[in-house]
Amino acid sequence: MMAVLRPITRADQDHLEEFLYQAIFVPEGMPLPDRSIIHHPELWGFIEDFGADQHDLGLIAEVDGQPVGAVWTRIRDLYGYRDNTTPVLAIALLPGYRRQGIGTQLMQAMLRVLTDAGYRQTSLHVDKANYAVKLYCAMGYHVVEEDEHALTMVRTLSHS
Repeated sequence: MMAVLRPITRADQDHLEEFLYQAIFVPEGMPLPDRSIIHHPELWGFIEDFGADQHDLGLIAEVDGQPVGAVWTRIRDLYGYRDNTTPVLAIALLPGYRRQGIGTQLMQAMLRVLTDAGYRQTSLHVDKANYAVKLYCAMGYHVVEEDEHALTMVRTLSHS
């Protein structure tokens, strides 16, 4: 399935809240967390006042005019943070749109945006059990830190 991609705007805050919630990995068989979880400081920083900083970049994927996914980056001390020059990436899709190629489409487009903006690398944080680890590896990310449950991965961006 192909989606139409557009830049995230400040008017997308409600969509970002939904996508932040959808980005939370919940292992199979576990109950979904209460939606208030996104307001915890370690998560809220991924979307708080998004668009106010020059390093806030993102794309929304739409199908039939409805937002179904998003990818965004920030340079903030968040899960996956490396340094003040490496954007931390977050991505999420609504459940009914996962594993249909939209995540790959979003990732490829975001990597082009970051490369065109002159960034040297991007990082992300992912639960080891998350099936998206395969996508990240296929997109060229490699593990730079690991703990009992999660990986921090980095992808170098190539400049011609």
